Amino acid sequence: MKQHILPAIKLTLLCVIFFCGAYSLLILGIAQAAPNKGEGQTITVNGQVKGYALEGQSFTQDKYFNGRPSAAGYNAAGSSGSNKGPTNPDYLKDVQTRIDSFLVHNPSVEKQNIPSELVTASGSGLDPDISLQGAMVQVARIAKARNLSEETIRVLISQKVQKPFLGLAGTEKINVLQLNIEVDKLK
Repeated sequence: MKQHILPAIKLTLLCVIFFCGAYSLLILGIAQAAPNKGEGQTITVNGQVKGYALEGQSFTQDKYFNGRPSAAGYNAAGSSGSNKGPTNPDYLKDVQTRIDSFLVHNPSVEKQNIPSELVTASGSGLDPDISLQGAMVQVARIAKARNLSEETIRVLISQKVQKPFLGLAGTEKINVLQLNIEVDKLK
């Protein structure tokens, strides 16, 4: 029995030292080498903080691109999904309400052309990005609200597309806050 307990205690102590100490210091060192020293990326316009690049925000005016809905009310302190399954009646009602609202604000879009990310909340409730398709279906509304050509908005969208890491990991995406800041700069 002694031959099993002593190695188990040694292994436990070794794991505590490694995972509570060495691993934590390693991750801290990697974070310090990252932009903003692991503090996140704030987006500043004219010296005023407009938001955070990794946190979704609510945009309700027709002149702005809509991001992904949030089950957490865009509150980073309460980041979470809704925990409702795809057949839950309350969830389906919420999605249908979002679809109806989207169609009211985007009358030129047909229901089947609405990307799912614009009517379903992300797992964290704070997804800051939408797909290229999610931005393109909103072009007509934004161009009309701002008295700009649709082509001007499309060109801006194409300039803000973030490519997958090394062309492999993930899909093309667009940060909604950064896109809306650039739309505000258009005249």
